[in-house]
Amino acid sequence: MGLFDKLAGWLGLKKKEVHVLCLGLDNSGKTTIINKLKPSNAQTQDIVPTIGFSIEKFKTSSLSFTVFDMSGQGRYRNLWEHYYKEGQAIIFVIDSSDKLRMVVAKEELDTLLNHPDIKHRRLPILFFANKMDLRDAISSVKVSQLLSLENIKDKPWHICASDALKGEGLQEGVDWLQDQITQ
Repeated sequence: MGLFDKLAGWLGLKKKEVHVLCLGLDNSGKTTIINKLKPSNAQTQDIVPTIGFSIEKFKTSSLSFTVFDMSGQGRYRNLWEHYYKEGQAIIFVIDSSDKLRMVVAKEELDTLLNHPDIKHRRLPILFFANKMDLRDAISSVKVSQLLSLENIKDKPWHICASDALKGEGLQEGVDWLQDQITQ
């Protein structure tokens, strides 16, 4: 079997595996986003809050993603850093309707960006300004401003407005992430 895997790799038939960390505060929509990215026959109908973390897989045309869906509850956020070394990309999900906790999201993002296992690596970061369907949602431009994303100079980043329940904005984000990883 090893010979066939090598041959497939040489011919470009084997999908490159990539480890992605999916981070963000609790109730931002991380699990729902990951669920929507899976094939429809593999999607879960009932989404429940993630305790600790879960591992999900999905594929695109050229990549095989292993996503570490990390709980955003305060008591579990300290677990995030144990996965930074293995991460090759980050998806950071923000509840764009939760203006009160935007400051907390910024603090967590700043802590992430300054961690020694992240700080000096050129990891692509995809931001989903999620829950755009809600009346109180602020635009992805405003989310970008509140999180000071323009100050991220040493890593490629992209922000997408999204509605995870309908799947809107997700493909654009994954396409960008795929382009960054395959460059």
